[in-house]
Amino acid sequence: MAAQPSAAAAAPAPSRATLFILLIASTLTIMAGAVVAPVVSVIRGDLGVSGTQAGLILTAHGLSLAIVSPFVGWAIDKWGVRMPLVIGLLIYGVAGGAGLFADSYATLIISRFAFGIGAAALFSGTTVALLALYQGPERDKVAGWRGTAISMGGIIWPLIGGALGSLSWHGPFAVYLLGIPLAVAMLFVLPNAPVAPRPKGVNAVALIKQQPRLLALYGLSMFSSFLLYVMAVFLPQRLTQLDVADPFVISLITTSTSVTGSVIGLFYARIKGRLGYVNLLRVSLVLWTLSMLTIGLAGHPALLTVAAGLFGLGSGMSVPALAMMLGEAAPPALRGQVMALSGTANFLGQFVAPLIIGPVIGATSITTGFLVATGLGVTVLLLSLALREFAPAEQAPEAAPTSAPSDRVTAEDSKD
Repeated sequence: MAAQPSAAAAAPAPSRATLFILLIASTLTIMAGAVVAPVVSVIRGDLGVSGTQAGLILTAHGLSLAIVSPFVGWAIDKWGVRMPLVIGLLIYGVAGGAGLFADSYATLIISRFAFGIGAAALFSGTTVALLALYQGPERDKVAGWRGTAISMGGIIWPLIGGALGSLSWHGPFAVYLLGIPLAVAMLFVLPNAPVAPRPKGVNAVALIKQQPRLLALYGLSMFSSFLLYVMAVFLPQRLTQLDVADPFVISLITTSTSVTGSVIGLFYARIKGRLGYVNLLRVSLVLWTLSMLTIGLAGHPALLTVAAGLFGLGSGMSVPALAMMLGEAAPPALRGQVMALSGTANFLGQFVAPLIIGPVIGATSITTGFLVATGLGVTVLLLSLALREFAPAEQAPEAAPTSAPSDRVTAEDSKD
């Protein structure tokens, strides 16, 4: 009996415009809180709120993102990735940009919770779209480019937000408005790939029961976010201990993480081809552990700069690797749900980081906190030795594309 066509074979070919818009959208995934971070203290004074309330401006979207991600994944699997991603970008732009006009804390915090819904669709949708549109070596190459785009977003957008923040604390929220034109562009350039049929009763929970190693990948995603939060919050404080007080110098040192992450993403496909997914993740864990150890023990800012760069190298390899491993482990009909749970894991990692490292640092010192993070890194690295490479999930045949004229995408339509 002849083999049935795979999901990839049935999906329309992507154009260069499609890739460009997906990469630009990917730059938005990392900037959700970083853009407004420089003006939080100004907002606190202007609106007369407590430090905890001000902190929620940076974290509220993470809570709503973690909660709604599974529902976003279900929507992607049911209706395809295009419309959930378009709607998510619109919510991202409208709710994020609402801060431009917010004149009360209640209005601002409600908009941040709504913003998390759009961010959830953006986080999962861009990954699922790339998995659906690219295969084999081309997928590895594009995954590396996406990693570079994400890291570059962590450099460019906060700088723009900071510049706008010098005019008014409302200014940085204008950056989020980019989601609106991207939503319109996505509607026209993203092929409407056919939705894979899913047998009744089959869902992400059942898949995890069949493949418990997915839990290991979610755990690694959570751990990477955990360490990233430790770096973002406590590295500047460590630099201050070493008499580095100039905010510009501190920002240069901390952004070296994004710089090295951007560079390594360009070589991701070649590195992954030589090492494979699992060894690549182990290398990332080694780099993260060395970074935490160096920050904990080193007494010179130059060494802390090197440590931040090492962390970025690890993240630049792990972010695309984890996304592709999770996506390839799931059949096309469940990719949305599987990737959405990755978003939940990532933001849970950010949530638990201050609950674990914060009290340690409060009771001891910042250096002790980084040494504890080093010990956790060694532990996770040892656990990763039990992880084995596994073949991508067998892809089920896709359902026939809808015949509606507005949704039909031909080979000619997908070309430049």
